[in-house]
Amino acid sequence: MVITATPFIDESRLHRLNETQPVPGRYVLYLMQQSQRTRFNHALEYAVRQANTLGLPLLVGFGLMEAYPEATYRHYHFMMEGLVEVMKRLDERGIGFCILNGTPVDAAIKLGEEAAFLVCDRGYLRHQRMWRKEMAKRIPCPVMEVESDAVIPVEVASIKREYAARTLRPKIERLLDRYLIGLVPTPIENPCPSTLLPSDRINPLKSLPGSFHVDRDVGATERFKGGEKEALRRLHLFVDEGLPRYATHRNRPEENAISEISPYLHFGQLSPIEAALAVSHNDAGHSDSVAVFIEELIVRRELAVNYAWYEPDYDTFEATAPAWAIETLAARGIKKDLYTREQLTACATHDPYWNAAMAEMVHTGFMHNYMRMYWGKKILEWHRDAKEAYQTALYLNNRYFLDGRDPNSYAGVGWIFGLHDRAWPNQPGFGKVRSMMASGLKRKCNIEGYVERVAELVRAEQA
Repeated sequence: MVITATPFIDESRLHRLNETQPVPGRYVLYLMQQSQRTRFNHALEYAVRQANTLGLPLLVGFGLMEAYPEATYRHYHFMMEGLVEVMKRLDERGIGFCILNGTPVDAAIKLGEEAAFLVCDRGYLRHQRMWRKEMAKRIPCPVMEVESDAVIPVEVASIKREYAARTLRPKIERLLDRYLIGLVPTPIENPCPSTLLPSDRINPLKSLPGSFHVDRDVGATERFKGGEKEALRRLHLFVDEGLPRYATHRNRPEENAISEISPYLHFGQLSPIEAALAVSHNDAGHSDSVAVFIEELIVRRELAVNYAWYEPDYDTFEATAPAWAIETLAARGIKKDLYTREQLTACATHDPYWNAAMAEMVHTGFMHNYMRMYWGKKILEWHRDAKEAYQTALYLNNRYFLDGRDPNSYAGVGWIFGLHDRAWPNQPGFGKVRSMMASGLKRKCNIEGYVERVAELVRAEQA
């Protein structure tokens, strides 16, 4: 792969959201939500160029709403750590930054009153798309959405919902040379004066206002610190130490051969393009690992984006599970649930390997991907009603994982119930959905070593 960097932004990343004519204003506004970073941010760089073209400063706004769907204090804390860094980096570039209390639409309407042009990044879930559509209707200036968190814009990769990685993969591979390129930042020509910053802005250095209505039962984790700097540290550590073993050891949860960058991708604190380029720079001698990582980072991740984008009911069992899965899961003959949600959350099952996986999730906000598959399959096996199992898995996933509540969550939980998979021979407890057993863990990895590693992680969190 030829790796290049350019200030050019492919026009397919740009989506005009209204037909409003240009208006006079005091600044160009970038409403930041999905792409919470200053590096490899196409929306930010497009906004800089618009500001330079119009001879105006650039103001970046962020809407911090209470009770964001399914978010807990763990998610807010991690996000605020990242926004502190965003504020400092933008200030160094002469770009204004403010956080306002309210939804993204609220922030856009307030800041958009004096904006000559509004730029927003792109979200893929229902509420994110609704917010952008609503702000485009209510803002008096032109609104441009810029795709920055998918390597390949979702409609360019495919014009329809794909049903497996095998159908999306060739479409992605044909486009990588066009889209997998570096992004050179553009200097701002008109620094933003502090007088443009609203007086009622929230200071991220002081964390969340105490009055914020946030679910504080799920606390912050010491294992992960938010922000671009930490995201890059983990990425480079993986390139140096994990990548050489990734192809052979990624499914060994007792090993540390994975990147652990998914929380940073979720909050937009790391660009998937930057991650892919960093790994591709080290292709020599590790081509197998690079290929596997690119498959996971781009093909599988953007298969999830494709699913959320083209399936309106991406978060329902009926839309997620294939017909063959729904039919055979209903005929499993399981007479009763084995565990309640409370027992699952307490890591109180008969399965020590599942308990360890759940403990990793509850205490650290993360779980090795191989164990995520096993974790979900056991929830299915232990529930009489497959729909209830789906709802329980999604609830726990979104509540405790730092990288929950995004397309990967809905596609990942959906895979447990047959999404993006094929029918397998009928088995007790699983129907024709792919199964996973403790005996398989024992054959493929040192599962006792994983249990010990999680115990150490939990002790560190509780220290």
